[in-house]
Formats: sequence, structure tokens, C-alpha cells
Amino acid sequence: MAGHSAVLSDDSAVSRLDRLLQHLEYAMAFVSGLGAFCLMFLAVASVGGRELFNEPLRGYVDWIEMAMPLIAIFGISYVQRNGGHIRMDIVVGRLKGRALWLAEFVTTFGILVLMAALVWGSWAHFDRSFDLTKPLWSRDSTIDLGLPLWPAKLIVPVAFSVMCLRLVLQLWGYGRALVLGLETPPAVPLVQSAAEQAAAEAEHIQGHDQ
Repeated sequence: MAGHSAVLSDDSAVSRLDRLLQHLEYAMAFVSGLGAFCLMFLAVASVGGRELFNEPLRGYVDWIEMAMPLIAIFGISYVQRNGGHIRMDIVVGRLKGRALWLAEFVTTFGILVLMAALVWGSWAHFDRSFDLTKPLWSRDSTIDLGLPLWPAKLIVPVAFSVMCLRLVLQLWGYGRALVLGLETPPAVPLVQSAAEQAAAEAEHIQGHDQ
């Protein structure tokens, strides 16, 4: 399952790179959320137009098709940094010390291999759609409005490439913890107990109240 996690920082090189990449991930997550927010307004406009004027928003499905990769995929690396992706912790959650870091290293490496394959495949999918010699640089488009599909297809390999950078940093962090025997390594998501999560949420709320 998705667990609660915290990412620690220190003066190590991996932690500095973690914080540097974090800025990009925050920006991508913000754009993803903004896309979802704009899609909500499109839904209101479409439903309101249908109910009030018997004229729904033209091309609403086309805009949803274009926005889905932005909403669903663009923030994937941000979630990975914070340990928010769903996973099974039945075995890994019981491990401690070097055994835990080894298990995390192996599983993260497996994810990296998968993501690298997805970058290659999604880029090929984008390349089949993009053509500088075609109108709007696109070989294919949406059915209703004729919107070029290559921008939506480009989002996928870009987001997956940033995800690969995040996974490489986490491999570095887990490998460093494995070699040095660290208990709380930086730049990797550390699972928090229910009490630690409650304390962190309370501190977060108090920070907004001040």
C-alpha cells in the first residue's frame, strides 16, 4: 500500500541533487494540478451550456484527451520522491537496516529498468505523431476539433525521463545507506509510523496558522 514517508536532507551531494530536482518536480506537479483545475472549469462550461443553452462545449472530449497525460502522468516523479505510489509493504515493511536498503535498492532498480523501457516506447509513440512537414507539426489529431496530439504524447516521455532521474538519485541514496549502514539516509522516502505522521501533520497545520 502507499505509506506515509519523509525525505531527509543533509549536506551530502545526493541530498543537494535531490533538492535541486525537487524544484522541477514541484513545478511539474503544480502544472499537473493546474490542468486538473482548468478541466473542472471546462466541465462546468460544458454542463452549463447543455443545461442553459442546449449547447455543450464543442470539443470537450478532445480537451479531456489532451489533458489526461498532463493530469495523470506529469507529476509522477513528485509522488515518487515522497513515497506516495502504491506498493506492497508486507515483506519490505518488516525489514530493518541493510536488509531494508538492499530490498529498496533492488526494487527501485527494477522500476528504473521498467521506466527506461517506457521512455523509449513513449518517445517512439510521440515520434510517430510529430512531423515538421505536416500542418501543426502533427500526423494525427483529435476527432472533433482537430487538435494536434503530439503535445500530449510528448508529456509522457518527458515525465518518465524526470522519473528516471529521481530513481537514479534514490538508487544512489539506497546504495549509500547500504554501504555506510545508515539508519536514516537522505534523499530517499522513509516510512513513518502513524504517530510520526500525526505529529508531522500537526506541525504542518500549526505552520499555516502562524
